[in-house]
Amino acid sequence: MGNLIWHDLGRFISITASVYAVWSAFYGIYFRKFFWDFVGAILRDPGGLQPAPGAKVFITLIVKNPIIQIFAMIVGFGMVALEFPIPQIKGSGIHRSFALKIVLLLFQAFLTILYYQGTNAALWSLIAAGCYARAQILGETMEEAKENRGKGGRA
Repeated sequence: MGNLIWHDLGRFISITASVYAVWSAFYGIYFRKFFWDFVGAILRDPGGLQPAPGAKVFITLIVKNPIIQIFAMIVGFGMVALEFPIPQIKGSGIHRSFALKIVLLLFQAFLTILYYQGTNAALWSLIAAGCYARAQILGETMEEAKENRGKGGRA
């Protein structure tokens, strides 16, 4: 058997997490609820849990104006564009940079954990970032990018 290629595993998990982040952002725009609303919530008899008064910033950025969801969608589309590279960036330094992908995945995880529908995307983004970090620690390189140099569209 062979060795596990960590950046390939990270790529597949990153694609899944990013597509899910885009989907959850679309869904989160229509059904607005922030995930941490139960922390410090007030239990009312008719009405159930109501968010704490200190959660006004989350109510503004997620419930009233879906700014977090829109940013998560933009980062998700950006990650999909990096993982399924468009011809302009295929084989470039941006496409091969594990550090850039780790940072974008961590940012995606931070954004998607804030709203309710994005918790799975956040979890898988963290796992993909861990796989890319492991690949960088092991010194892996993207072989397909090296093989395609100078072939002028025949790759």
